[in-house]
Amino acid sequence: SEGFALSFWTTLAGRDGNPWDIGRARVSSETGGLSYRNAIVAELAGRPICCLIGYALGDETEPAAGDLPPLLVPLHALMNLAPGTWYVHVLAAYPQYRGSGYGSALLAQAERLAAGAGQSGLSLIVTDTNTGARRLYERCGYGEAARRKIVKAQWQHPATDWVLLTKRL
Repeated sequence: SEGFALSFWTTLAGRDGNPWDIGRARVSSETGGLSYRNAIVAELAGRPICCLIGYALGDETEPAAGDLPPLLVPLHALMNLAPGTWYVHVLAAYPQYRGSGYGSALLAQAERLAAGAGQSGLSLIVTDTNTGARRLYERCGYGEAARRKIVKAQWQHPATDWVLLTKRL
């Protein structure tokens, strides 16, 4: 997440909390999109090298909750532009394994999951400055659908826009 998740978790944890505990709790949840239940972890020699977390978005848009943190508002707005798609929430690889085909393989798995779930396509959100990820997604058939300005709060990052990429099945 280019440091976004850690920045957000740090805000949620507050002065005395541990942001990693917040992140672990979110992923350890039995419910919700970010749950470990929606994760695929690729291993090499018994060690994790990359992962995908994805899930189906509903067919209807969802209004933003009144207490939604401002930095999540543009992300929520972009997700609402892709109803009925399989949302790739996380695609991550350790740096030494990038460019080795693992990301493409996980995206192909996401396509199979989307098709199996009856979704009309796939969607994901990336920063405008993440050129390596953008190249991967575009090679795999994703195209830009929309942009929203990033609300950074405490997140220190050079990007200015969140970019919604979609792919039709």
